[in-house]
Amino acid sequence: MSAVIKQDELYLRPMSEEDLVFVVANENRAYEFPWSETIFQDCLHVGYCSWVLECDGNIIAHTVMSVAAGEAHILNICVHPDYQGQGLGRKLLEHLLELVLDHNVDMMFLEVRPTNFGAIKLYLDVGFDEIGMRRNYYPAKMGWEDALVFAKAVIKD
Repeated sequence: MSAVIKQDELYLRPMSEEDLVFVVANENRAYEFPWSETIFQDCLHVGYCSWVLECDGNIIAHTVMSVAAGEAHILNICVHPDYQGQGLGRKLLEHLLELVLDHNVDMMFLEVRPTNFGAIKLYLDVGFDEIGMRRNYYPAKMGWEDALVFAKAVIKD
């Protein structure tokens, strides 16, 4: 059952190590093959752009992006299943699109499962284009699943 939220009840802030128990719990609820706490710790330690979205003090979504050499790579966007379908993934993605403007980024990249139709629609809606495929990228029940690679040029005003 989905919990309906109001946009003015949301608070976006940088992720901290104290958040990881909740972030990992959300990952476990949302994905069949979730990231581990160690992966998130590593992302925080190397300084990746890592953010959480809170509602009423509860972390309901998170995202991680690396930035280096004029490129940004969106590594993770996750919305707790009870809150999906309300534009929270879009809110996180738009936040990342704003962040890259301050980081001298020219191009953004991401991978997505070909079966993640909602995410693919979102990425296309905000201007990403499919540029290729990575074979056997994601773990799957019966081995590995390919990933679609998307890219978006960052236009600075």
